[in-house]
Amino acid sequence: MKSLTDYLWFNTSKEHDILNITGEAERLVKKSGVKEGFCLVSAMHITAGIWVNDEEPGLKQDLFEWLEKLAPKGNYRHHHTGESNGDAHLKRTLVHHQAILPITDGKLDLGPWEQVFYVEFDGRRKKRVVVKIIGE
Repeated sequence: MKSLTDYLWFNTSKEHDILNITGEAERLVKKSGVKEGFCLVSAMHITAGIWVNDEEPGLKQDLFEWLEKLAPKGNYRHHHTGESNGDAHLKRTLVHHQAILPITDGKLDLGPWEQVFYVEFDGRRKKRVVVKIIGE
């Protein structure tokens, strides 16, 4: 069995942002030499998520608007700890923190429109994603 672990680092200029990381994941799959297996992509911060969907600007805007309706900025119990990002934690919960992607014939086996995104809800500081690849 082959494996590879690597990290992607981000420092977004905006509080909320979405970055297409498909190319980086594909580069790491190739580097791993795995032909059949899995690629785990996981945000290592509690205010960021991993989202697999279409690379379409309107859909990305819809995502942020939908999440703001479900977890709007406001006064959360979490703020009693001195933090002010309770909504970012909840938005991350809704998007989820990771995705497991299949590898077939040495490539990510995504649907025709699927792309992999890092979604930031409390940015402007250094954060990372772990990419772990296992297989034959």
